[in-house]
Amino acid sequence: MAYKPKAGAQMAAPNVIPMADIMLVLLIIFMVITPMLQKTTPVDLAVANNAHEMKEADKDDAIVVAVTRDGSIFLNNAKVGKEDITGQVKDKLTNRLDKTVYVKSDARAKYGDVVAVVDEIRSAGVDSLGLLTERPQSRTPPPPPGDSTGD
Repeated sequence: MAYKPKAGAQMAAPNVIPMADIMLVLLIIFMVITPMLQKTTPVDLAVANNAHEMKEADKDDAIVVAVTRDGSIFLNNAKVGKEDITGQVKDKLTNRLDKTVYVKSDARAKYGDVVAVVDEIRSAGVDSLGLLTERPQSRTPPPPPGDSTGD
């Protein structure tokens, strides 16, 4: 009679604890990295019903000027003064075929601050200026102009 070793008890369920640890580490990594992926300064954009799609503003080489609620001005991610915008935009536009600058401002920013920034950008020789807004969250179309209730 030959010796036959006994096998230990077999687990009926897989061990998921290492997988849970890995998932938590990945979650933490994504939570740390995601805010760093912002290309420009985040602002609460104004809502516009008839907004046009401007996909060029999402490109890596797009020139975006942001005006925050407190009147701070950012060229891409660098904070600049109002008097420095013209020179820096001119520098960024040299040797570019597409001379478009995108302006995004906080919905609660002062109108005068935004107009002053647009004037400074225009004096830099910008061919085209895009004002970035958000579309409303609801997808219902606005009512047609005029009242059509059957007067």
